[in-house]
Amino acid sequence: MLLVLCVDLDDDLGRKTGFETPVVGREAVEEAAVALATADPEDSDVNVLFEGVHLYDAIDDVACEVAVVTGTNGNDVAANRKVGEEVDTVLARLSTGEDVRALVVTDGAQDESVIPVIRSRVPIDGVRRVVVRQAQDLESMYYTIKQVLNDPETRGTILVPLGVLLLIYPLIELADRLALPGATFGVISGLFGLYLLFRGLGVERSIDRTVERARTGLYTGRVTLITYVVAAALIAIGGAGGVEELTRVGQSVPVEGTLGIPNAVAAVVHGAVHWFAAAGVVASLGRITDEYLHGGFEWRYCNAPFYVLAIAAVLHGVSAYLLGVEGASYLAAALTVGTLLGVVSTLAFAIAESRFPRDREDAPV
Repeated sequence: MLLVLCVDLDDDLGRKTGFETPVVGREAVEEAAVALATADPEDSDVNVLFEGVHLYDAIDDVACEVAVVTGTNGNDVAANRKVGEEVDTVLARLSTGEDVRALVVTDGAQDESVIPVIRSRVPIDGVRRVVVRQAQDLESMYYTIKQVLNDPETRGTILVPLGVLLLIYPLIELADRLALPGATFGVISGLFGLYLLFRGLGVERSIDRTVERARTGLYTGRVTLITYVVAAALIAIGGAGGVEELTRVGQSVPVEGTLGIPNAVAAVVHGAVHWFAAAGVVASLGRITDEYLHGGFEWRYCNAPFYVLAIAAVLHGVSAYLLGVEGASYLAAALTVGTLLGVVSTLAFAIAESRFPRDREDAPV
């Protein structure tokens, strides 16, 4: 048996005429087609319904039936699911012992996106696309453009470079009026180069994830959002302090001498390490607070600020020794303090973890 299946994916029939779908039978489909043509003569689905009736009348060598199935407006996934359910209903109404095969009638590429759903339920002998002759391929082109514009990756790949290219002329005109042609070309080239670099390295995905985490933290009350900002400020201050210390040490070198790489690194570390340590402590305290508030706290997390202080003590002692600011005794004391901080904090919080577990059910008897 051959089933002529007319597909109206966006449910124009139901929305504009009030017909309940699926519609099965020649008379019922013709009545629905007339009702839709009366309600909206310009709707392309009118042609689909009349084409279904026409094919039904033209097929006389096999048993045939015609039906109309519809989806929903505005949601492709929900529309495909509803079409599948209505196809199941049509097949159940046929109640024939013969194998049923389908001839699908659509009005363009958008409705044809549901074909895999139909094929999963009934074999398809063919697809008949009905398009008004004066508008041949117009709907398919519109649907293709719509899909391209709705795809985020395609938008970023095509529309952003196109937008940059279209901005070149107005920027050049503005630069000519301001007498800054070189600066304008430099800015344009730099922005376009950064965009291509970000796209090539996939940096935009990392930026999107970071922004999403920041937004989530802002609305869920995460302390790390504040502590990370403070830590970033401390790191910036530390970097400036390291450069200032490097400049000061460089000025103390005799004119004929040069500042070696070890001493230069030691100068930067010596000037920045206390700021970096403060940044690490602030960031780790914020993370510990969030883990405690959200039920994921473990005692070993408290090691982080002590580890930061231990590393800072070691780096400060080594850099001070290399610069000649402190002697060997200070270096030995710094190494000892750093080691003791790391070992003692690890042992202390391991004991706390075993005696005072976060989950009371796991507490030792």
